[in-house]
Amino acid sequence: MTDPLFEYLLRQGDNALVLGHRVSEWCGMAPAIEEDIALANIGLDLIGQTQMWLGYAAEVEGKGRDADALAFRRDVWDFRNLLLVEQTNGDFGKTLMRQFLFDAFNVLNLTALTKSSYPRIAEIAAKTVKEAEYHLERSRETVIALGDGTEESNARMQKALTTLWPFAGEMFVMDDVDSAMADMGIAPDLAALRKEWDAIVLPTLSSAMLTVPDSDFAHKGGKNGVRHSEHLGHMLATMQYLQRAYPDARW
Repeated sequence: MTDPLFEYLLRQGDNALVLGHRVSEWCGMAPAIEEDIALANIGLDLIGQTQMWLGYAAEVEGKGRDADALAFRRDVWDFRNLLLVEQTNGDFGKTLMRQFLFDAFNVLNLTALTKSSYPRIAEIAAKTVKEAEYHLERSRETVIALGDGTEESNARMQKALTTLWPFAGEMFVMDDVDSAMADMGIAPDLAALRKEWDAIVLPTLSSAMLTVPDSDFAHKGGKNGVRHSEHLGHMLATMQYLQRAYPDARW
């Protein structure tokens, strides 16, 4: 197995990178100026988090790559992000539902990482958890407003939840990398976070007048690179175009 610490850091960085790029796709296209600015800021926050996680990953790897190289010069099968964050934006409701499901996990994960036995990881988590809490506050309020809104907005949010729910379970699946990190006190037991995540997510969905799908099925394979959806390849083709076409280009 590749260095588990390197793999773990890639997972943190790739989640932030892929979701940050997805959110940025709304720039100039959001349904209201306020939402346009808010989504752009959330995207920037996530890209900032990416730089810290992938920068540390590059140092751990020790092969001369930096955060930019890890972001722009890896192929799709080298990415270690959750399948949830690579799902397409769809309509505004689907984008906010994806954000909410991930935000609730991200806050719990980063809060736990502030107590990591590795000071560098604890430091990055402490710098980013406040942003994640803001993201969660906002996405939670918006999910409730849209779910408990009009008949049409409720229908769209229910469709988004039904579509994305099968991708939520991967966040709590433990594999060899996660177990190695937990055993060394570097990262939390992800399975143990599920109960806290449910305590945030389920009441919110209830307030939004949405019905949680009656299924525990979970798509898996994104965070270990075994399987990605076709959406990630298309996204990377756009995101990596400049660096691929003009390597080492500078403004």
